[in-house]
Amino acid sequence: MWDFPKSPAVNSVASAIYESGGYVAALCHGPAALLNVTGPDGKPIIAGKKVAGFSNVEEKAVGLVELVPYLLQDELIALGGDYQEGKAWESFVVQDGRIITGQNPQSAAELGRVLAKALNK
Repeated sequence: MWDFPKSPAVNSVASAIYESGGYVAALCHGPAALLNVTGPDGKPIIAGKKVAGFSNVEEKAVGLVELVPYLLQDELIALGGDYQEGKAWESFVVQDGRIITGQNPQSAAELGRVLAKALNK
C-alpha cells in the first residue's frame, strides 16, 4: 500500500509485462501495485477494466482505515477502474482481459486457478 505504487521497478516491470501481452495479477492489497502502471497511451492499465481488491468494508472491519494511506477500493475507482466487490471475506476474483485481481486473502486459490487457465490458452 505504501511503497508499491511509488516503485519505479514495480511500475516498469508490470508495464513491460502487460505491454508485451502478458498477464498482470494481484490479490488483496496487491492491486495497489497497479495504481501507477500505465499503458503505451499513458493511461492507467486499470482504466475501464473490471478490478477487485481489498474492499472498504473489509478495511473497516479490520480497523485499518486510519492506518492505511488510502482506501484501495477508492483509489482503483478514482483511476477509472470498474471496481467489482464480492461478499466480505469470501473468495472473489475478476478477470478483465489480461488483468486478474482478487479481493482478499481468501481469493488466492481461485486467482491462481484463473491465472493458470489464462496462461494455458
